[in-house]
Amino acid sequence: MKLRGKVWKFGADIDTDRIIPARYLNTSDPKELATHCMEDEDPSFASKVRPGDVIVADKNFGCGSSREHAPIALKAAGVACVIARSFARIFYRNAFNMGLPILESAEAVDTAENGDVIEADMDTGEIRNVTKGLGFKARPVPPFMQELVKAGGLLESIKKRGAVV
Repeated sequence: MKLRGKVWKFGADIDTDRIIPARYLNTSDPKELATHCMEDEDPSFASKVRPGDVIVADKNFGCGSSREHAPIALKAAGVACVIARSFARIFYRNAFNMGLPILESAEAVDTAENGDVIEADMDTGEIRNVTKGLGFKARPVPPFMQELVKAGGLLESIKKRGAVV
């Protein structure tokens, strides 16, 4: 799966409350969550992000609580992929379970700036900063986790295999 989008760059330790503030957790509607995605970090994000855009962040993205609302909000807002130096462990797994592609690459993070265009190939782990003509290799994603993303998340994967959910 190949992705291409404009970069939205964020710093280190973006916790799940910064991704989707707790005050909006009275709903699980993805469309409603998307309208508040990243608003405490960048109040204009939800109104300006476009389908296919990419978040690039420093270390420990998704730290804090284990809420599944965070990857749901990002995905519903149109974020095609998150590339970070590292992810909090529970967010890493929740992202795949919700069907949100994520990649780890310190080099891609170090060179990306807001507005750059990034291409990412989930199958090979190759990341290309099109704007700057630079290429990087992300930490490999296990094939079974790639399949979760391709299916649209864990529940969709289970449904496609014919299991009762």
